[in-house]
Amino acid sequence: MHHNDNPVFQAMFERRSIRKYTDEPVSKEDITAILEAGQWAPSGLNNQPWRFLVVNQDDPRHDKLQDCTKYAHIVRASAACICVMLERDAMYSEIKDHQGAGACIQNMLLATHALGLGAVWLGEIINDQARTLGALGLDTGKYELQAVIALGHPDQKGSSKRKPLSELLLEEL
Repeated sequence: MHHNDNPVFQAMFERRSIRKYTDEPVSKEDITAILEAGQWAPSGLNNQPWRFLVVNQDDPRHDKLQDCTKYAHIVRASAACICVMLERDAMYSEIKDHQGAGACIQNMLLATHALGLGAVWLGEIINDQARTLGALGLDTGKYELQAVIALGHPDQKGSSKRKPLSELLLEEL
């Protein structure tokens, strides 16, 4: 089997950041499946320090999140936002826990794509931790926000370009 025929590779190659969504809600079952994908990400010592907060469109905190980012229009259009945090007391190595959070977020983005939904990883929103966590009603001493994943039913196709692999290799294979 060629790697392009493998569904895992297909999901990685086809997934795009989606910033426009229809008005259709996302089911609780789909959100649960996305969270479970994040739950199964690798972490150092299997400590699983990530914590999730789902903020649906009808939650007043959804409006408050819009005030925390220059990408308010994306948050506004999304059916839900998954806020991915690290619980400070569950962390053991800052760099390894941040790497694990990245793997967790990527798992959720791939799961979102596999379910036929669209999502985008919002990173700029973490620049003001106090403001964003405050809007969510969370303690900055307890949590460190890693990203907000805005998601919904896609209303755009999405596109992406990649540098040639040869530009990324430090040495030839």
